[in-house]
Amino acid sequence: MTGFGTAVAVETRKAVASRVLPWTTGIVVVALAALTTGLLAAAAAGDERVLARLGPLADADGWALLVGTAAQILAAGGFGACGILIAWLYGREFADGTVAALFALPVRRSTLALGKLAVYLAWAALLAAAITLLLAVVGIASGLDRSDPDGAAELLRIPVLTLLTAFLAVPAGWVASLARSVLAGIATAIVLLIAAQVCAVLGVGTWFPLVAPALWAIDPASVPWPALLGVLVVPAAFGGAIAVTWARMQLDR
Repeated sequence: MTGFGTAVAVETRKAVASRVLPWTTGIVVVALAALTTGLLAAAAAGDERVLARLGPLADADGWALLVGTAAQILAAGGFGACGILIAWLYGREFADGTVAALFALPVRRSTLALGKLAVYLAWAALLAAAITLLLAVVGIASGLDRSDPDGAAELLRIPVLTLLTAFLAVPAGWVASLARSVLAGIATAIVLLIAAQVCAVLGVGTWFPLVAPALWAIDPASVPWPALLGVLVVPAAFGGAIAVTWARMQLDR
């Protein structure tokens, strides 16, 4: 097994054995399904406050309403969950006092850092699949047409949004590494989330990576595809920054 393969295997065992990963996953999946179901029920009952919150989605129906409502929740809540998890993946070594032991391993620290990133992205892919499957169940249970091809196309936006949201949270892992603190990484995720909300309110988010995926998931026609490709720069740039930070890490500072 290569050094990278070893790093991925070890980090996977560490993540699975922890309570953070399963609890984060469970909370995101269950909360998203519950909130989406509740909002759809309130909208169907004509709750004016909920309809006002849905905005343009209030005029939608069927799978489009389900996916749009879930996308609004996932864009914010999912980003927060991703920020917490990746900050923990990198910051836990400092919080638990195990970082010194990493210097004695035959695997380079930059490889370990990339192994953590691989585990995080694999988790994001599994989360995307779980959320999509659960929303499909929610939709069918709500009486939506399971054979509707347009519904399937609408639903496929959810895994794409989940993965893009996970990509955007990678800077939280870099800050957690740089500051050697889980809380610093989580604070970074909160700041980025606030910045995204501000940009969305100001209407300048179409080409802003933090906002473009959510806008696209709610209304694909409102965001050009090159804007989504720009999101890929974030994990590439900050993933590289994480590797460099870990490679240059010293115990005395």
